[in-house]
Parts: sequence; C-alpha cells; structure tokens
Amino acid sequence: MRVQMQFSSKRWMRRGWAALAVVAAVCPVARAAEHVVLKNGFEVDCVRREAVGDRVRLYLAQNSAAGEGNYLEVASDAVVRVETIPDPPVIAAMAPASAVMTSVPATLPVLTREEMHTMLSHAGSAHNIDEDLLASLVRAESGGQVRAVSRTGARGLMQLMPKTATELGVTDSFRPDENIAGGSAYLDQLLTRYHDNVALALAAYNAGPAAVDKYHGIPPYHETRAYVARVIREFNRRKQMVRASVQVAQSR
Repeated sequence: MRVQMQFSSKRWMRRGWAALAVVAAVCPVARAAEHVVLKNGFEVDCVRREAVGDRVRLYLAQNSAAGEGNYLEVASDAVVRVETIPDPPVIAAMAPASAVMTSVPATLPVLTREEMHTMLSHAGSAHNIDEDLLASLVRAESGGQVRAVSRTGARGLMQLMPKTATELGVTDSFRPDENIAGGSAYLDQLLTRYHDNVALALAAYNAGPAAVDKYHGIPPYHETRAYVARVIREFNRRKQMVRASVQVAQSR
C-alpha cells in the first residue's frame, strides 16, 4: 500500500474536521426525512439526498444561514435501502428512552465544525495524536454521526464497542466528548502497541489487535485493508490542503 506521508512519530501538527461519503439518487428537499441503510451496516437519517457525480450526499441537518448543513457522502452503490420517515407522532417523543440513551437529548443536534474541531483538538493534544488523523478516523467510522450504530453494535463518532467503551471509562458512547476521548485513548494504546506504526494501529482499530498479531501485519481482510487505505488517503488529503493553503499565503 502506497503511503504519501511518513508515520514515524505521533508528534504531528494538528488541524481540521471532515465529513464521510454516502449514497443513491437525487432527492428533492422535502419535509419528511429518510432513513438510509448502507452496505457497511451503518444507518443514517438525512433530511435530503443529492447526487454529486457517482456519489450521493446525505444532508444531516438544514442550516438556515448556509442553506445546507453537515452531510455524509458515499458511492452511489453503497446504499442497501432507503425509507421515508414521516413526521414523528407526539407519542414517540413521550416514549421512554433505552438505558444507553438516557443521557442523550431526544433531538441531539449535529455537531458544528467548531465543536468537532475543539473536541478533536483537545483529544489530540491529550494523546499527542494529530487532530487530522483523528478526524480522518471519525470520517471513516461514522461520518460525523453522533448516533451512528453499526450492525455489530459499535456506537458513536469513533464506533466504540460496548466492552471497549467500558474498559476506556466511557459511560455513554453517544456523548461526542466521551466517545472521542475514549476512541482517541484506544488509538493511542494501539499506536504504542505497534510502535507508532499508524497502518497497523488503524488495522487493529478496525479488525482488533488479535487479527493484526495473528497475521503479523494488516490482516488479509478486504474491509480492513480498504479501511486503512481510506483513513490514510483522507489524512493525506487534509495535509495536502494545509500545504496548499500555506503556499497560497506565502505567494501573496
């Protein structure tokens, strides 16, 4: 796997935030939301969809100032099913929440760019991990969806499994600050375990340390190899944007 940057140390510069990729055809703006099920097991609620080339953007919330909100973006063939979500009946709002959701507001807003940046920056500083690497991992894991739940039960922005979350002291994986703190701590453990080899740490984050140790490297799993490449590619993209911005500023 070709990597365009060096992963010799965790002491990288920190900056940035991002979204993920998502699904299907054009969907005009409508009052009813849609529930989208992806091939990777993620389930996303969006207020509208929009085709962009061979990809589709899923808008997660409307922004009255900008005309659009945060969105996820994936390949058009990544969608398994799309369901229309009618306006929730009043009775739904009064239904008791499950134990794991009790501390999460019923209408949790999508994190703003600034909020995400602040949380990732804090976690990056606490664990000496590049904020852009954390942001790239969040994009690959959940696309910035605070309530994301995978088919295997992983939860939140950095997709923590319940057992792992408990071991990391995370009491509520749907709370962004706790999830990011826990996920960053776990990645820090993996980076230490694999001597700052980011590719191996990412593979272990996706497939588990046991699989990496068994194969003495990135496991021969298509999903894991694609995951590692995707996170590294996103990280490189962010660094290229930073370099381009610096060059533009220096040329003025």
